[in-house]
Amino acid sequence: MIYRLFLALVLVLPFPALAQQTAQQVPPAAQRVPVSREQITLSFAPIVKQVAPAVVNIFADRVVNERVSPFINDPFFSQFFGEDFGGGMTRKRMEQALGSGVIVRPDGLVVTNRHVIEDARDVKIILNDRREYPAEIVTVDEKTDLAVLKADVGSTRLPVLQLGDSDAIAAGDLVLAIGNPFGVGQSVTSGIVSATARATDGINDYGYFIQTDAAINPGNSGGALVDMNGKLIGINTAIYSRSGGSIGIGFAIPANLVATVINAGETGARIVRPWLGITTQEVTADMASSLGMDRPQGVLVKSIHARSPLQEAGVRVGDIITAVNGTAIETQEALRFRIGTLPVGGKASLSLLRKGVRDDALIDLIAAPEDPPRQTLMIKGRNPFSGAEVVNLSPSVIDELGYTGGVDEGVIVTKVARGSLAAQLGVKPQDIIQAVNRVPVKTVDDLSRAIDGEANRWRLTIRRGDQVINTVVGG
Repeated sequence: MIYRLFLALVLVLPFPALAQQTAQQVPPAAQRVPVSREQITLSFAPIVKQVAPAVVNIFADRVVNERVSPFINDPFFSQFFGEDFGGGMTRKRMEQALGSGVIVRPDGLVVTNRHVIEDARDVKIILNDRREYPAEIVTVDEKTDLAVLKADVGSTRLPVLQLGDSDAIAAGDLVLAIGNPFGVGQSVTSGIVSATARATDGINDYGYFIQTDAAINPGNSGGALVDMNGKLIGINTAIYSRSGGSIGIGFAIPANLVATVINAGETGARIVRPWLGITTQEVTADMASSLGMDRPQGVLVKSIHARSPLQEAGVRVGDIITAVNGTAIETQEALRFRIGTLPVGGKASLSLLRKGVRDDALIDLIAAPEDPPRQTLMIKGRNPFSGAEVVNLSPSVIDELGYTGGVDEGVIVTKVARGSLAAQLGVKPQDIIQAVNRVPVKTVDDLSRAIDGEANRWRLTIRRGDQVINTVVGG
């Protein structure tokens, strides 16, 4: 099971003082970073002394709603009435989320995981020398599960950790993980890079991570994974575990992806990444054999949007993308990652394989167009969609929602209020409303006209993924 690595502590009393630092203090002796295999047995202390001051503890207050019912944990009632039994009764409770972060600019810019500061009201950072500063959230990127904070440090200049090139590391390289596991205080663990380009679902939209066996545990979220040059190569984010503790399988977001979020945090700009406008499929062994390839590699282009930059560059359905800017592409996650690290407004070179012949295409890196405009509408009144929020489907909305239903126009449900009529009728986010009473729905305006007024009987056509649902509501 994948675990994100922050701790949530119930706030009952004022939070205790920061635990004593456990990272060993380096005596003022003449030490240097190991430069050979023999010297590596000496000590990591010079690297720790260099980078540890830029790794901080993060505390975030948040109010959470918890369900209240005398039967909420009773397996008998859960079995027969479901998890929502008694769910209408809630109470507010204060929590403190505990995690780690990395100072990346001396004026107090800090990068951490989004889930560490999610729904937070008050955030503060604590340095390993026990200085404390309040911080504001300036950038949140759900797609990467990263966030950027700005600490109020005045004219003080803080120590920083320089970003390294995460593409330069390889399996077997030595690394250090630094963070605040279980709230015990700043701690350092060592290990190796177990794998690069590791595809792992359920953590962020890219699913592309550095895997390490350096021990990381709850509270390490947002902490640093550093190389032997003292450079930040990843942000520790999750572990695979059966118990919630480290078993030597940890995942870090590569620094080259982290850099794009930091840049947005510096400028205050909204994070916009290049849009390809294609659907793809990984090349299997059988496909590779039929295509005359010596091994499976690359991703097959299954469809191309009419406004895709690949369409203009001459890429065709059936082409296999084998590299981006000279870097080999083995998986769909790798393609998303490579494109996601590039700036909108630039260009990218794609290496292609078309019917056994190699070719190249130079594409423009553009943002996903929001055409038609999304025209958000919260539906009210006496109709089957009351309580649902809908928008016009566009490439921008498809990209934002991560929609993969194979339709690129129409009206899509983005939210459904709990307990609403729409929820009771089973309407779900990412449903595409295609028709009401046999009248086609192409835009939010079409839907508004179709549900205007009252009716005793509604005939609905809804697309959910690859399934088209026709249903009748009412008499």
